[in-house]
Amino acid sequence: MKALYRRYRPQTLGEVVGQKQITDVLARSIKEDKVAHAYLFIGPRGTGKTSVARILAHEVNGFKYELEDDYVDIIEIDAASNTGVDNIRDLREKANIAPTKGKYKVYIIDEVHMLSKSAFNALLKTLEEPPEHVIFIMATTEKNKVPVTILSRSQVFQFNLADPSTMLDHLKNICKKEKIDITDDALKIVVKRGGGSYRDSLSLLEQVASLSEKTITADIITDALGLPQDEAINRLLFAYKNGNIVEVRDTIAALENQGIKADLVAGELIDAIVDDPEPRLLPLLDRLTKIDPSTSYANVRLLLALTDIPTINSVVASPPPKIQLANTPISKPTITTAPETKPAQQPEEKSEPAPEPKPETTTTPVPSSEPVARATNLDKNASESEIWNNILAVVAEQAPHIHDWLKSSDGKIEGNTYRIYTRSAFKKKNIEKKRNIIASAIPEQYQLEISEKTLEKDSELAAIADLMGGGEEVEINE
Repeated sequence: MKALYRRYRPQTLGEVVGQKQITDVLARSIKEDKVAHAYLFIGPRGTGKTSVARILAHEVNGFKYELEDDYVDIIEIDAASNTGVDNIRDLREKANIAPTKGKYKVYIIDEVHMLSKSAFNALLKTLEEPPEHVIFIMATTEKNKVPVTILSRSQVFQFNLADPSTMLDHLKNICKKEKIDITDDALKIVVKRGGGSYRDSLSLLEQVASLSEKTITADIITDALGLPQDEAINRLLFAYKNGNIVEVRDTIAALENQGIKADLVAGELIDAIVDDPEPRLLPLLDRLTKIDPSTSYANVRLLLALTDIPTINSVVASPPPKIQLANTPISKPTITTAPETKPAQQPEEKSEPAPEPKPETTTTPVPSSEPVARATNLDKNASESEIWNNILAVVAEQAPHIHDWLKSSDGKIEGNTYRIYTRSAFKKKNIEKKRNIIASAIPEQYQLEISEKTLEKDSELAAIADLMGGGEEVEINE
């Protein structure tokens, strides 16, 4: 039995779906006997370029089109395997021979962009002065590789991918004829995965048609294709917008346990964002497009893309809440670092706290070495990455102007000290001014030290590995 896409391949211009802007013009040119000697069909794969070329070749000659027919006046050439100048010279010699049955000898050249430069030059000579009985129909997916001289001597038609509603109606009609029992939600998944390609969509429909003897549902298809549920995608986007790292981590882990690969998750996230493009989600698109299934640690890249806290803080409408990590109780409520004065009224820098702070003080402060009130929701067993993420969240809320300097730094536990490596003296000087705020975000047993040195290891990936349950630090080359 023939495949669905072959059984439902159109055999007349009127049967072609989704390319009416092209078929109407071609039908009118045939009716008025104004057929051109060279056509160039451009468009993505699976949009009907070759099918329309065959139909046109038959209709200009008055031949009845059948899928398996073989007319000597219709010659199909695959340019991918006939790229040389000798192939085109042979074509030119045979083109001078008159057709045997029809009015025209029609050459269909598929993937014409694969021809060599010398082959294009040889073809150009024929296109400039074609025999009256010859028509060339060329098809390509890559217009940019076709010489301008060929384009200028051809009637060019752009084939488009099918829009979702057109494809959905087309598949519904086929399901009705084939008696395939499938829900609309399931068909929408087929349409989405087919990407607007008629051939790919019909091939996918044929695959899912055998999944169940009963009604084929969306759940059956997502399970069979290894796709994440819409609920999981929505949960990831919601967690990203709210800076909920734990929810992101747990959802990715659950999808990974189901055998759903990171690149598929990234693809579904991209589609969801494009369908409903919120401004605060747009920065995520660039990172998601870089998740390549052929590289190692694709799941780490996905987690990193969705837990970019600095980016989240820069796009959300209001500062994110402090992060409470899984199984970590809140030990005490948040205490402000300046007990009596509002942050906007008191100076940002203070050398040594006066017994009674005065709002009118304007002297340039220096870091204080006195103890600070620890207002953190982290317990004494918090990991290195948990502490760092909490610091970033607290600073984003209470001292956003140093946030960019801090996010490019690294944090590391060294015995009883939590050390921040700022990478430059300039950054260290500015971060030191908000020492008290930073110190309030780390557990009480650690002393805070701020260094202008650079951490040798990549602490960002170490934090990711720690979030995912440990493991060695890995190096990712962009």
